[in-house]
Amino acid sequence: MSTKMTYREAMREAIREAMIADEKVFLMGEDVGHYGGCYAVSKGLLDEFGPDRIRDTPLSESGFTGAGIGAALGGMRPIVEIMTCNFALLALDQIMNTAATMRHMSGGQFHVPVVIRMATGAGRQLAAQHSHSLEGWFAHIPGLRILAPATVADARAMLARALEDPDPVLIFENALLYNREGAVPDNLAAIDIDHASIRREGSDISLITYGGSLWKCMDAAEELSSLGVSAEVLDLRTLRPLDDAAIMASVAKTRRVLIVDEGWRSGSLSAEIMTRIMEQGFWTLDAPPMRLCSAEVPIPYAKHMEEAALPQVATIVETTRKLVGA
Repeated sequence: MSTKMTYREAMREAIREAMIADEKVFLMGEDVGHYGGCYAVSKGLLDEFGPDRIRDTPLSESGFTGAGIGAALGGMRPIVEIMTCNFALLALDQIMNTAATMRHMSGGQFHVPVVIRMATGAGRQLAAQHSHSLEGWFAHIPGLRILAPATVADARAMLARALEDPDPVLIFENALLYNREGAVPDNLAAIDIDHASIRREGSDISLITYGGSLWKCMDAAEELSSLGVSAEVLDLRTLRPLDDAAIMASVAKTRRVLIVDEGWRSGSLSAEIMTRIMEQGFWTLDAPPMRLCSAEVPIPYAKHMEEAALPQVATIVETTRKLVGA
């Protein structure tokens, strides 16, 4: 049995369920209360839970993220919402130098069970200060778990698993997914945050991706199928720690790999994945691994330029055909 809902509704229901289950859980961030959240994820929650648990904050990412970390150290289970990952850079000191390091610096005496949610990704003509994909930067930091739910079911289930973690968890929600509809199974306990997931079986090439790019890869795989190319699509789901076993198993099966990542190419998550494949799966490859990333420019405002800067279905198909010789 399953229930159909949007990605936005799934996130809202996940927050609502967590707050009902544990009175120590609360949500804080800019406009999460009276406005209902920048992307309407928290719409209606203020009326249901009141201002003590749905807390509007000043426009100070460093300040309210630090407050959330402090609350977590004090025994609460805060969910901190940051409008976009671009603005998370204003809280980077709190996230990296405090949340990510506290367990290590205290010799394991203190944990920071904070969950920080933020929108990521481009494609909405919001230009260079609201459109970047910086999850790869945060995935560089030891002490953090980085989640990137791409399906509605994962959006519904991952928050509960994140709140169970005694250490900080960052959830990157691609803003293009909020209106996407999907089925949520009744048995959410079967959904974990430790493993990647094969969303489409294939035998000729592995398309490794996450977040908003998953659906571009799924569309590309369908188009490739009509050309006689069988593409497997692997959804990473968790970007730190990476599920090396799932990556290597898929590559060993198809022997060719294309990584699709909306982050910038240089120093990217895709670079890390390619390196691991070369270290652990070199002898299984029939062709050099390739990747598609965003153009190394600030994301443009103009629609045609923004589209040109991002991996698209057509470029995924074209690159795959080159890799498999189709």
